[in-house]
Amino acid sequence: MTEGTHPAAPEHHVPFHPAAAEHHPFFITPPGETDVLLLAVGIFLLLAIVGVGVLYFKLHSLPEQMAHGGQKVQFEIVAVLALLALFTHNHTFWVAALLLALVPLPDFSTPLISMAQSLKRIAGSEPTAEAGPPAGEEADESEVVPHGPSPVPLAEKKLRA
Repeated sequence: MTEGTHPAAPEHHVPFHPAAAEHHPFFITPPGETDVLLLAVGIFLLLAIVGVGVLYFKLHSLPEQMAHGGQKVQFEIVAVLALLALFTHNHTFWVAALLLALVPLPDFSTPLISMAQSLKRIAGSEPTAEAGPPAGEEADESEVVPHGPSPVPLAEKKLRA
């Protein structure tokens, strides 16, 4: 062995300084070799960043996934709140979206639509198939209400007949 070379280093490598220690830890890479620890930490860091990003976005879409089975309006409001929280970094929007997804909204539209249809039927603007003349009376053809809007008022039809 020549003076100034490391005992574990091959002869073609650059010699170590004479004051250097004879034994180096495993993470000290000899000159010209690949730094395995750097590669391992780099790969781990890249996987950790991707994993934390996936977890963040999965957690952020939790209110939308919870509201998906509910009403369409509730789902849309929750989705907008979640997007606002994502882009503004305001966590109160996310908490509001989560609470709205947890609480089922009552269905107001179905009874209101039913009431509107009943009022149309009562007013006579939308005739029904089961509606007929009162009991014991024959239906007069001139008094049958057409299915669409009539260009001639019903009173004028009676005068013409």
